[in-house]
Amino acid sequence: MSSAALREPIEALTEAVRGDVIEPDDTAFDDTRTIYNAMIDKHPRLIVQCANVADVIAAVNFGRKHGLETAIRGGGHNGAGLALVNDGLVIDLSAMTGIRVDADAKAVRVEPGCTWGDVDHATHAFGLATVSGVISTTGVGGLTLGGGHGYLTRKYGLTIDNLQRADVVLADGRLVHASAKTNPDLFWALRGGGGNFGVVTSFEYQLHPVETVVAGPTFWPIDALEDTMRWYREWLSAAPEDVYAFYLTAEVPASDPFPEAIHGENVCGLLWCFTGAADEIDTITQSARDIAEPLFEAIGEMPYPALQCMFDELYPPGDQWYWKGDFVRELTDDAIAAHQRFGEVPTSQSTMHLYPISGAVHRTRADETAWNYRDANWSMVIAGVDADPANRETITDWAREYWQALHDHSAGGSYINFMMEEGHDRIRAAYGDNYERLQEVKTRYDPENFFHVNQNVEPTTGAV
Repeated sequence: MSSAALREPIEALTEAVRGDVIEPDDTAFDDTRTIYNAMIDKHPRLIVQCANVADVIAAVNFGRKHGLETAIRGGGHNGAGLALVNDGLVIDLSAMTGIRVDADAKAVRVEPGCTWGDVDHATHAFGLATVSGVISTTGVGGLTLGGGHGYLTRKYGLTIDNLQRADVVLADGRLVHASAKTNPDLFWALRGGGGNFGVVTSFEYQLHPVETVVAGPTFWPIDALEDTMRWYREWLSAAPEDVYAFYLTAEVPASDPFPEAIHGENVCGLLWCFTGAADEIDTITQSARDIAEPLFEAIGEMPYPALQCMFDELYPPGDQWYWKGDFVRELTDDAIAAHQRFGEVPTSQSTMHLYPISGAVHRTRADETAWNYRDANWSMVIAGVDADPANRETITDWAREYWQALHDHSAGGSYINFMMEEGHDRIRAAYGDNYERLQEVKTRYDPENFFHVNQNVEPTTGAV
């Protein structure tokens, strides 16, 4: 539809919603369309900054009625850039940031514009937390709908394992509730199926008693990677579920608390989170020290939100990002050798992380939620990151080549939140045996595929 034909409908929409309606000639347009990943540069026709559920309903109805390609933007990152669309409608939820903690029920209700830092701030006052990611600026909506894993995963499962109910605006503009008892098929699909089924306007999570954790890094020289990763693959499977440690390769940041002598050094290492008694941590971490002498170590007690914020300054908005991922069942010797070959990162912010998804995650069957890889032990991400656009090709090539060297040693599919726009085959592989069931739910709730600017599950009708 032409801009002229949309003029009157846009004016009516502006009158109908409480939030702002932003067009390309508005002074706020460029700031509003900018997202976390500076590699993404898209120009929507219209951005609706929703203030409440009524605004979301009005925006969905507007996009459907006028045949606009529509993207949903939450409050966080969306590394693949699927929170924006060219020449279409962006339904922006970032202003919807309400949070209500019910400490007695150990539950929290969260609106979709929140970041996990917002949630941690609210729940920490009660000595409670739920499973989230590892950067506090991550958005609640995207992480949850993709499945969600983080520091508490081995003990309390995935984020979706702690989701109790959700409110959803469907493609036809209806608001429905989804839980184990109400629209259970939709609830099943929301838990890992991405943004394919509607706009979630509230999430309710189970909370757990988490206040202070013992956390921090252990770094080894990069040439210790093969020995330490072989130890890690065996050690983790026997570790208590109170112990979480993700394996990483990185460059030591040129900042505190790292000694100047190791600034810029390529390292491998672990980032620890321990929810048990603080006096037990030395016994647990000593086996890591026995494998190789650490180059640097800083493990201590801290409030859980402080751990969640640990990477925030290293990864501010506005950097170039390109990442690829895979689920991993086993770290084979050949895979470890490939990690050694690519261990030296191309830029100071680029990194590889192996996030544990064992422990409590394995106690849920693969068919109980849309997340299929319940038998995997790690979720791997290879992230090429740099502030300078001139390094875009360098970080992209490194991430792709590193991933290609490891893909044959993976479980075959990836966590959808660690994917760029990689095509239908990769999306199908991400869901494995659950893909056809997701198609059935998609066909019931969004048969015309209105919500397709995402890691898209196509309805069986074959609509665009």
